[in-house]
Amino acid sequence: MYNWDGHIIRKEATLIEALRRLNDLSGKTMVLFAVDSDGKMTGTITDGDIRRSLIAGTGLDSTVEKTMHRAFRFLEEGSIDLAKVREMRQNRITLVPVIGKSGEIKAVYNFEECHSILPLDAVMMAGGKGERLRPLTLDTPKPLLKVGDKCIIDYNVEELARNGIDNIAVTVNYLAEQIEQHFEKPVGGVKVRCVREPKKLGTIGSAKLVEGLENDNVLVMNSDLLTTINYEDLFLFHAEQNADMTIAAVPYMVSVPFAILHSENCRVTGLEEKPTYNYYANAGIYIIRRRLIDRIPDDCVFDATDLIELIIKEGGKVVYHPIDGIWLDIGSPDDFRHAQEIVRNKRLSNL
Repeated sequence: MYNWDGHIIRKEATLIEALRRLNDLSGKTMVLFAVDSDGKMTGTITDGDIRRSLIAGTGLDSTVEKTMHRAFRFLEEGSIDLAKVREMRQNRITLVPVIGKSGEIKAVYNFEECHSILPLDAVMMAGGKGERLRPLTLDTPKPLLKVGDKCIIDYNVEELARNGIDNIAVTVNYLAEQIEQHFEKPVGGVKVRCVREPKKLGTIGSAKLVEGLENDNVLVMNSDLLTTINYEDLFLFHAEQNADMTIAAVPYMVSVPFAILHSENCRVTGLEEKPTYNYYANAGIYIIRRRLIDRIPDDCVFDATDLIELIIKEGGKVVYHPIDGIWLDIGSPDDFRHAQEIVRNKRLSNL
């Protein structure tokens, strides 16, 4: 979360004080948020506002209140409109305050650092042994392997943080203490919680162990992915579809190097020479209604595919949304080398 302390000024302050405060913000977005004695936001002021006011004959001893811009843009706490967020980004509005019911500033988002503000909690799966990457994973859990100069899992945490997701839990098992120690310090400005599996619980079973989920929808994902997925697009699609579960999907092509026979019983009706088939594969990233997490059984192995089948069986709506961009499941030595190449070529937005 952006630290906005230096941007607050009392509306009774003089313009010369406002100029001093703006000068202190050199190198940052130079805007001040004017508040009254109760902390209620009343306007914004920039050096441009002050310059125009001085040209009009206002003195430097005049108050911020007389010069400030009162029709400021803001977001409402508890009901952040993503369409408004997108419009602000498009209009290159950098700092946007979130205003509480009493008019006080609850948070400030910096759209130079934050891509979106998604109403999601996140649960990342980091309990696997990464056996196909041995010997690299004999002493280091796969999520902590370095790709470039950063751990695999940190790319994902930082991207979640850039999308305004700050309630992030990581479920751990294999070499759990290393991951717990890693997240003793915030990553991407977010304090990540670790939740231990008492035993192997499958690819989604440990999500049931996570307490403190606050939003109606939860992003659940594997922690060993390298991806440029647009989480905002994924969430908006999930909301538009009124889905119970949305699966991020990657295109997967299968080429058959032989002529395929078309037949009825044993009679050949035609040939198809070296056909190619296109499918969508599960990317290991899901948005799930929070109430459905409770449908995961306790204390047993339960995979994401099991939850998908359960939701479908019970009449729920499961949809998929294609990923446009990079997606790499780092499961093998070749995948790991490919990930290093992606980072060297700076093909990720959060490098």
